[in-house]
Amino acid sequence: MALHNTKPKKPTLSLKSKLSTTLFFTVLFTVPTFLLLHAPVAPLCATLSGATGVADGWSGDLRAAEFSWNRLEFARGAGRRLPPPVKLRVAVFSRKWPVGPAPGGMERHARTLYGALARRGHMVHVFTSPLESVGKEVVKSTLEGSSGEGEPIIHCHEGEPGKWRYNKAWEQFEEENRTKPFDVVHTESVALPHWLAVKLPNLAVTWHGIALESVHSSIYQELIRPPSEPISPVFNHSLFGVIPKVIKEIKFFQNYQHHIAISDSCGEMLRDVYQIPNERVHVIVNGIDDSDFGVDLRLGTEFRTRIGVPGNARLVLGVAGRLVKDKGHPLLFEAFSMIKEKHSDVYLVVAGSGPWQQRYEELGHQVIVLGSMKPAELRAFYNAIDIFVNPTLRPQGLDLTLMEALMSGKPLMASRFPSIKGTLLVDDEFGFMFAPNVQSLATALEAAVAEGSNGMRRRGKACQTFAASMFTAGKMALAYERLFLCIKNETFCIYP
Repeated sequence: MALHNTKPKKPTLSLKSKLSTTLFFTVLFTVPTFLLLHAPVAPLCATLSGATGVADGWSGDLRAAEFSWNRLEFARGAGRRLPPPVKLRVAVFSRKWPVGPAPGGMERHARTLYGALARRGHMVHVFTSPLESVGKEVVKSTLEGSSGEGEPIIHCHEGEPGKWRYNKAWEQFEEENRTKPFDVVHTESVALPHWLAVKLPNLAVTWHGIALESVHSSIYQELIRPPSEPISPVFNHSLFGVIPKVIKEIKFFQNYQHHIAISDSCGEMLRDVYQIPNERVHVIVNGIDDSDFGVDLRLGTEFRTRIGVPGNARLVLGVAGRLVKDKGHPLLFEAFSMIKEKHSDVYLVVAGSGPWQQRYEELGHQVIVLGSMKPAELRAFYNAIDIFVNPTLRPQGLDLTLMEALMSGKPLMASRFPSIKGTLLVDDEFGFMFAPNVQSLATALEAAVAEGSNGMRRRGKACQTFAASMFTAGKMALAYERLFLCIKNETFCIYP
């Protein structure tokens, strides 16, 4: 990875009425949207090969495809992966670039995607904020004066580490673009604001979450509030603020030429609610580096022993990520508190840190809290558990942990949200779904306990096969590559 830390030139109502308005718009937007998103999704076509989701024999204009491009095979011939027909010059706007030990999900996505594209031979320039910590690999790359071949070139604008200044990044982009125009420009969400995006006909944006989905998240979080606890003023205030934001978002989204949704349900929402024309919405699910995650029974056994899971455990549950309310930890805490009283041989392994860490530690020896883990350490964690639990209250996006678990051969237990149901848990064999409340989760946990670890192993084989066909970094990179080629030249829009 080459680092360019260049310095650009200096750039030149009443409370009651508010609540009524909030409730009115909340009902107006959320009820029809819930009906839309929870309606059965029509099958893609008769040529889909079952639960693996891989399209067999589909052909046509990719811009008309309303299904995930991950289902298609790109750049393969005679049993090997072919080089790209054209090597592209790609500009990327990303708020942060991951160099720390535990980067966030969006940062990990960026590193995986742009690294894979660079290794395909494309010249990828990433415009981002100053690095919070400079790793040795960055310094080494800079001193060697890398040309960018096989790795992305990183341009950090001047300023405070980790603080994104789109105007400074735009100046750097314009300077590079004048030297040699970019074939395509890509922005991670609104890293590039809409009033600049409208200037670029060769722009694609990936949405990792949209405002309307955040309305749903607020509602789900409010629904788990105990009856004895009053409604939070923050909840009312947030809803009052987010409705105008949704309306504004629907209007300015048209300024982005191509929209990439990371789940099938988000793609539907962009077409049906945000009114983006079909040919400008493309579903490409995030992928993970399959060299980092996979089935390793010996590693899992060793890790279990090291963290103190008894050899006679009937079932080992695992959860990973930030231990905060909107990730659903109040649900899992209460549900597992009920389960552990009935089943002394069921264990929960918690990988992550946050406000709920101490609460989990108070549950006793059947809960093993590991704290924050580096991505490289998660391979052992996934292999040590029998089933991965994700009780998220956030319908937006798809946590990378879900795909990491599937790739590790582990079934899922996840909230019944359209994004998860329509893209990941597309077959009952892949795991269990539950409504985002304590009783529904406890019922799902009981069903998993009844099957035991042997049942989870059987399910896990199907999960790993499905993940390998859909969610690898290579799959994701090839889909993005084909879209970028399509933006550059319409002849690449025809598949195969």
